[in-house]
Amino acid sequence: MTSRERVLSALAKTGYDRIPIKHEGTPEVNQALMAHFSLANEEQLLLVLGDDFRYVQPVYCGPELKTWPDGSIEGFWGERYGRKAYEGGTYMEPVYLPYAGVTRLEDLDRSHFPRISWFDFSTIRSQCEAQSRKFAICIGSAGDMDFINTIGRMRGIEQVFEDLMTENEAFMEIMEARFRFYYELHEATLEAAGGMIDILHVGEDLGNQQGPLISLDMFERLFAPKYEAIFKLAHRHGAKTMMHMCGTVSAFLPRLIELGLDIQDVVQPTSHEMDIDRLQRQFGRHLAFCGSMCVQSLLPFGTREDVERETRRRLVLFPRGGLFLGPTHAIQVGTPIENILAMYRTSGSLMEPVESWVHDAGVTSAEPEFDRFKLF
Repeated sequence: MTSRERVLSALAKTGYDRIPIKHEGTPEVNQALMAHFSLANEEQLLLVLGDDFRYVQPVYCGPELKTWPDGSIEGFWGERYGRKAYEGGTYMEPVYLPYAGVTRLEDLDRSHFPRISWFDFSTIRSQCEAQSRKFAICIGSAGDMDFINTIGRMRGIEQVFEDLMTENEAFMEIMEARFRFYYELHEATLEAAGGMIDILHVGEDLGNQQGPLISLDMFERLFAPKYEAIFKLAHRHGAKTMMHMCGTVSAFLPRLIELGLDIQDVVQPTSHEMDIDRLQRQFGRHLAFCGSMCVQSLLPFGTREDVERETRRRLVLFPRGGLFLGPTHAIQVGTPIENILAMYRTSGSLMEPVESWVHDAGVTSAEPEFDRFKLF
């Protein structure tokens, strides 16, 4: 099977040669994996690990996004991100919030709201064709839509939760602008691709590790119409829908299925409700899942045998499809390489020994340019 055939068969639950794989690691983890296999770039790494997905995106051609003297970079919405050091690695964190403290519409500066005229869609078709229909082709990211988390990066997360309770007019305007931007961006991308997109990926962190972050009533009033619209857009163009949701979100799944969700990403098993077995029994008839191998407990702190056992459990639960195996977030610094490889080796996806043609694949740079789409 090609990767695309494998993914589509998993979605249809008609069987496959092996379970599909969706890898994500922090830059430091990916560099360590590349060093382990003597690889030059992340495309080679994805081939070795057996990742079945590839993303395409339009080319940004809008106003220059500044890099500031302190090394921070400007986002699409006027916010800024800087690298914050943690033990063993760094994360991009917001360092300037352009809409902090703005509560009135008349004080809201809309000049930094992005427009789709800032993007060139002319290469989308060729990007899709370059994959030769081998891989499942995706657009979007976990940060698309993503009203709570990403508006928090522009405004402050405490302010956002207060905004949701009061339906503050400035927040509601930012939320609507963000929805319109991503709807139009994905509409133009889908049209340019001419039916070659398999999955549209969006996100919203609706849960914490124990339960929902917002009420079902609030979700229905403020979020549901927007997600229904983006899901319908994807389906009109023949694409499936995938939504990233951290935390315990099972309470939202019945309604999201009604709205048109096809794939829940990333299944964070931090509570009994989110165990992959339980989710499969409750929602597996109508929903596929992505992720489920925990980056907080199992992968960094389990033994290799623990990882192998949990991987095999998923192979038994999903013998004909319904799960894209992978981590619950980017695999974190400090995770033993042997545990990462145990997950992919047990799944049957890991290419060992590395074949010579892998070294000819992908771009030549081991340090790809920072991709703003992943954050904004």
